Amino acid sequence: MRLKEKYNKEIIPKLEEKFGFKNAMLAPHLTKVVLNVGFGHHLKEKEFVNSVADGLGKITGQKSVFTLAKKSISAFKIREGLVIGAKVTLRGQQMYDFVDKLVNITFPRVRDFRGILDTSVDGNGNLTVGFKEHVAFPEIRIEEVDSVYGLEVCLATSARNRAEGLELFHLLGFPFKKESK
Repeated sequence: MRLKEKYNKEIIPKLEEKFGFKNAMLAPHLTKVVLNVGFGHHLKEKEFVNSVADGLGKITGQKSVFTLAKKSISAFKIREGLVIGAKVTLRGQQMYDFVDKLVNITFPRVRDFRGILDTSVDGNGNLTVGFKEHVAFPEIRIEEVDSVYGLEVCLATSARNRAEGLELFHLLGFPFKKESK
């Protein structure tokens, strides 16, 4: 409940002040969070597929959905309808709880983490973050892990442009860094 209350009491007034919104409903908010894992060359390994499904279930507290190939691609040995990944979509209170855990627990646990590039926010105000190792999440016990895999976390917002989305993520506590050239 911490993040939802913080959003309603602190973040909405700051967004209204900065962007001149006349109504609190115009302020950008998180709409959904999607966690996605592609199986890659482990497609045929049932143990790996089950491990990924269980891992996503532990991380989110929700059962994962398998994604299917839309087209056959002979170069990758993929046939139409073959299971090629797993995903979980979070909304509502579960989404806010996950984002709170992501910012305050998971990012500090990532090895050599120096912040998220501010260019990770796209033109519509959505943020996508990739993790090389799923063991950064506190629910995963490293002793019980057979294989380490990466995953992608996409945070979708109702922001109308990149500036609104970036400011929303700054106020939510995401650790950004400037792109160095």
